Amino acid sequence: MRKNHNHTPESKFRHDLDLCSKKKSLPAAISLYETALSDKLRLNHYHFNALLYVCSETVTDPSNRASAFEFGFRVFDRMLAGDVNPTEATVTAVARLAAAVGDGDRAFGLVKTMGEYTVTPKLRSLEPALFCYCRNLEADKAYEVEDYMVSVGVTAEEPDLAALLKVSADTGRGERVYGYLHKLRRAVRCVSESTAEIIKGWFGGAGAGEVGVEEWESERVEEAVLRNGGGWHGLGWLGKGEWDVRRVNVDVGGGCVSCGEQLVCVDIDRDETEKFAQAVAGLAMEREVQSNFKDFQDWLDTHAEYEAIVDGANIGLYQQNFAEEQLDAVVKELHSRSNKWPLVVLHNKRVKSLLENASNRKLLEEWIAQGVLYGTPHGSNDDWYWLYAAVKLKCLLVTNDEMRDHIFELLGRSFFLKWKERHQVRYTFLKGDLKLEMPPSYSLVIQESEKGNWHVPLAGEWTDESSRTWLCITRPGSCEASGRDNHKLVKSCDAKSISNDKLHGNSDSSPIRDKQTSTTGKRKERSVSPSRLDC
Repeated sequence: MRKNHNHTPESKFRHDLDLCSKKKSLPAAISLYETALSDKLRLNHYHFNALLYVCSETVTDPSNRASAFEFGFRVFDRMLAGDVNPTEATVTAVARLAAAVGDGDRAFGLVKTMGEYTVTPKLRSLEPALFCYCRNLEADKAYEVEDYMVSVGVTAEEPDLAALLKVSADTGRGERVYGYLHKLRRAVRCVSESTAEIIKGWFGGAGAGEVGVEEWESERVEEAVLRNGGGWHGLGWLGKGEWDVRRVNVDVGGGCVSCGEQLVCVDIDRDETEKFAQAVAGLAMEREVQSNFKDFQDWLDTHAEYEAIVDGANIGLYQQNFAEEQLDAVVKELHSRSNKWPLVVLHNKRVKSLLENASNRKLLEEWIAQGVLYGTPHGSNDDWYWLYAAVKLKCLLVTNDEMRDHIFELLGRSFFLKWKERHQVRYTFLKGDLKLEMPPSYSLVIQESEKGNWHVPLAGEWTDESSRTWLCITRPGSCEASGRDNHKLVKSCDAKSISNDKLHGNSDSSPIRDKQTSTTGKRKERSVSPSRLDC
């Protein structure tokens, strides 16, 4: 038979408190607390936090609000009096109580005392004060909370930015609305339905029609779009007058079916690109033989015309032992699309083994003559080489490598995923036939055009992207006001990236390709890198 154990008062209190917390019962929590005091039980962090959790979960119920607030602060005061330092969870729970009764100042003040207890705030700690200020239309105080978030390294998410966007719209802060639209663009790919309604509310209001300029320097706007990587300029509202907001679809090529505007594939901006290249080079120099990688950097500076970089090992080893036919197919396909040879990065060990085979030697020699091949030195990791080349030259990268390995984790850059979306070309061989999966023709992200129009994608599951709902937000006559051609497109951050569209096989690039096919396709002789001489 199982023995019956006599529960101690402490263990019984803990058991009952866990049940109370699970059921979120405020009356039970109050009763347990009173019993613990009368029994003179010593309460610890866990007990106080569990009691405060119940209060914070029940304070949203109007019938419990007053008692949850009063009891919660009584527990909190007892905690401080007993020299039990609050944790982040403690302060968050109490801040929720204060915010629930409309006291944003108290909620914010509690979070700012966390430093006294060597506790770091989290997003959930600051949201009660932020949402309270936004509900109360105390915009300046809400902005102060956001500034504090930045100072303590907390990143706002969509609900926070949506609340800030709404309070800015409701208080007529047009420039703030503009800023938060761009913060949303950076934070999320597609907005929720609730955020979309906030955006519609702003653009449908009278205040939105009053903000903006009627004349602007089109060259300055275009330069800003190019500098930023495409898809936005960030210079402020363009145009005047009421906005037209429609729910629309976007066709497979990225054209809005309502206004006809072409959405673009958004790249990382120029500063981010340069920082990214420097980060890759810095890590490579730490882990490679510095002179070898420096030789590659110097060589690349004088051979900067490539539009595609090929991860030779990844393609050659696709689903089998190394097969040079697969690599050759990729090289020929890329050349046929743009009439330019790609750069294949392959380890010298692999190059030498291919040269030893007479059937491969002619192909390798042709590649070397055309400047197609770069052999990375012995002892090197060719990942650093092909990644650096693709980033530095702002061109396409052909590889199925998901770039999740240790060396890529070292980069730790938030814009890495965006860069991959714009530049990585994946491939498959189905029964020997090559298929290249080019980057998307447009990015699923909030976009601001050179004419001042906006397109906002909505989150949701769709059978295909052409059925996804977007908000198309335009001002009638915006193109005429700017003096711009209604159909002028800007596709990415610089001229090289724009020329990469030819690699997609776009119909508007085919006349150029047809004209160039009459040439031999041979490029002029180049200097051979030191690593090639080892071959």
